[in-house]
Amino acid sequence: MTSDADRPGSPTARLEALGLTLPAVAPPVAAYVPAVRMGSTVWTSGQLPFVEGRLPATGVVGDGLRSAVDAESAYGYARTAALNALAAVAEQAGGLDQVVRILKVVVFVASAPDFTGQPGVANGASELFGEVFGSAHARSAVGVVVLPLDSPVEVEVVAEVRTSPGVVPV
Repeated sequence: MTSDADRPGSPTARLEALGLTLPAVAPPVAAYVPAVRMGSTVWTSGQLPFVEGRLPATGVVGDGLRSAVDAESAYGYARTAALNALAAVAEQAGGLDQVVRILKVVVFVASAPDFTGQPGVANGASELFGEVFGSAHARSAVGVVVLPLDSPVEVEVVAEVRTSPGVVPV
């Protein structure tokens, strides 16, 4: 992948070129905050694929009779959850253009027992980050039995953000 410096436009401009805008940060569904910043690093809590406050689908991912969500749809939900994670990062960073790069992505996939396509589902998040920032990141794709609110996917992000000169990191 090319570096951010080699790509035209800002992360905001690249996101808009994809026809996307950052959503409002999803309110927590339990006792946590959406993201925490320390210095030049922001960690998000797990972000679900909320669209206007609702999950577009629920259930496990796979191809069997017990599966409610197919892998292609789950890929799109991972992309949506990644967009929600970007909103949480941007809120902590002072805007999307203050995000330098994505360092680490963890994608949890509620999986049917025989489903092994978690890496393909996780590509929904990774490819969005690649399109916006143009740099690679470390990643884990993890199959789990169930996720909060019966969501098919959940995405966590660690991002590097700019610090302003003279500002003491929190």
